[in-house]
Parts: sequence; structure tokens; C-alpha cells
Amino acid sequence: MAGGGFSKLPNGSVVVAITLSSPAQSVGPDTPVRVLVHAANRARALTRLRNLGLRAVYLRGNAEPPTPDEITAVLHHPDGVLWRARPERAQELWHPIRALLRPALPARRS
Repeated sequence: MAGGGFSKLPNGSVVVAITLSSPAQSVGPDTPVRVLVHAANRARALTRLRNLGLRAVYLRGNAEPPTPDEITAVLHHPDGVLWRARPERAQELWHPIRALLRPALPARRS
């Protein structure tokens, strides 16, 4: 089950944070991925993720809301959607969502 939560900002928008199993083979099948989304409301944040191909994304409760550092990261990113492979390790940098969802390039044969 995915864990997650949200924080409502003073301007009325929200930041949603969801921890999922990795949808990409390059990250690893057992590696959890923390995804952050900035949107006008929770429903639009989840719709943004579903439109990107993460179909089975639901937010039940507010058990794991985004930290202040996560909120700052997603607010300063132009797309407003970020991910990090190991949420418990703060040393890893945040990546744009297209880096997670792009198809793996086939190996070139020489």
C-alpha cells in the first residue's frame, strides 16, 4: 500500500507526497519512490499523476505529509512534479518526473 499525505499552502494550493513502489525498471522493482506534486487541490494533483501514466494512485489519509524541505523542492521546480528513489536518504537529489517515466533505451549492439 502506498503511503502519502498532503500539505495545504497559504495560497490555497496543495503539495501531495506519495510513496510508491517504483514504476521504472532502472530504479529497481523493490525500491520505494517518493513522488511530490504541486497542484491547485488534491484531486488535481492525483489527476496529474494519473495523466503521466501512474494509474493506480490514491491518497488515503494524511499519514506521511511532505516535509518542509520537500515542499520547498517541488515549489522551486518548473514542472511541479518530482521524485526521489530512496525517501529515507536525504542525500539523493530530486529528479523531474520525466526521468522516471521515460522508456528505457534498448542496449546498442556493436
